[in-house]
Amino acid sequence: MTYRVCFVCTGNICRSPMAEAVFHARVEEAGLGDLVEADSAGTGGWHEGEGADPRTVAVLAENGYGIDHTARQFQPSWFSRLDLVVALDAGHARALRRLAPTEQDAAKVRLLRSYDPAVDSGDLDVPDPYYGGVDGFEQCLEMVDAASTGLLAAVREQVEGRAA
Repeated sequence: MTYRVCFVCTGNICRSPMAEAVFHARVEEAGLGDLVEADSAGTGGWHEGEGADPRTVAVLAENGYGIDHTARQFQPSWFSRLDLVVALDAGHARALRRLAPTEQDAAKVRLLRSYDPAVDSGDLDVPDPYYGGVDGFEQCLEMVDAASTGLLAAVREQVEGRAA
């Protein structure tokens, strides 16, 4: 059975597609590509149908990641098919929990940086780089990279638990 993860930010053109691309690469590197699927969405539909922000694409490419992305808005009905919904900041987590049809669905929502053991639990947001320069996108990638190792370990544990 496939384990499904969805990364969520505001408009689905910066942070969440970046997290999706990095996590997808980590999943492939770990040999879990047949067992884990990752995608992304936004809490709002402002950018639906658009590609990722060019700065996201450039920073990912400079660091060896590829992305083929079309923005979309998260739908409450998706909770039933998802195992984990990864929010990029606390505002997204609150919005997603409000959308969740059940308490079990709300419990699927986690903050990405909660998977980075080096981060103080009081500052788990990945700042929105949209209104800044490329340096904000580079900082975003650093945070996503750092959290992806812990996220992969947690997902691997869940996947292996299913196979047992």
